[in-house]
Amino acid sequence: MLSTRSKPFKRNHVKAIAGSLLDGLAVVDLEGPQAEAFAQAQTMNDVLGLAEGRWHWSGWLTPKGRVDALFALARPRAGHLRLVLLDADPVDFTTRLSRFLLRTRATLRHREDLAAYGVFGAGDSGGGRDGVLEDGEAMGLDLSTEGGTRRLWIAPRIGGADPDASARWRDEDLRHGLPRRRRGDEPRWTPHMLSLDRLKAFSVRKGCYPGQEIVARTHFLGQAKRRTWWADGESLGTDTPLTDGTGAPVADVVGATRDGRGALVVGALDEAVPVFANGRPVRLAEPLAGLARPI
Repeated sequence: MLSTRSKPFKRNHVKAIAGSLLDGLAVVDLEGPQAEAFAQAQTMNDVLGLAEGRWHWSGWLTPKGRVDALFALARPRAGHLRLVLLDADPVDFTTRLSRFLLRTRATLRHREDLAAYGVFGAGDSGGGRDGVLEDGEAMGLDLSTEGGTRRLWIAPRIGGADPDASARWRDEDLRHGLPRRRRGDEPRWTPHMLSLDRLKAFSVRKGCYPGQEIVARTHFLGQAKRRTWWADGESLGTDTPLTDGTGAPVADVVGATRDGRGALVVGALDEAVPVFANGRPVRLAEPLAGLARPI
């Protein structure tokens, strides 16, 4: 684990290290002697295999194996897990997940006092891309790829979100195959449909968790017909259907870039088959690589 704990955190420190406050991200802490065991039984990645001072992608599934919430899960130290929720309502998420705590010696709480800040051009500083960087009260996660460097900081909330930085950050996530949905959207896709295997965001060998049977069956029987693609086009939006030459729907948009020229889509597609959006041709490609973190 990287640490500079000797530095006291100050309010103006956020501006110095943490960049712009990002919309759509929320922080949830899971703490207690049984925090890891609870997360292991509820989330789709292998928490017990995650070393202290590391993080990975993970999520919470419905019993039918649909992705209910997607998040970065960090384990700064034993008994403390920090989740950075992507586009999920943190109050609703913590309320529903807390119902399964029962007698578990752990607490789950939405950290309203914390926010996510994005820094472009600030990447790995020695702990590896899956390392948790701590600087006083702030926690940093490296989201760098071969195409550019980014760091996500979790720090005390000061002021409001930066719309331009939030849109840019979201666009980068989508281009690299990280699903960013509209808050409130119903769970529709399985981890395989969202190609979350590319991000090493789920495990098929760690044991039971909600939706695990669907995930394992799909994985081992090779029944995933739909997957994510990157679509380049014009006037793409979340509600824009992708169609074939006859006008029949062939894919759904998970999220589109602010300028409407790119979108992450889910479908049983082929690069050789023409695809259209609003009657205009769309070019398909693989999402950019680099956001995967070790399981």
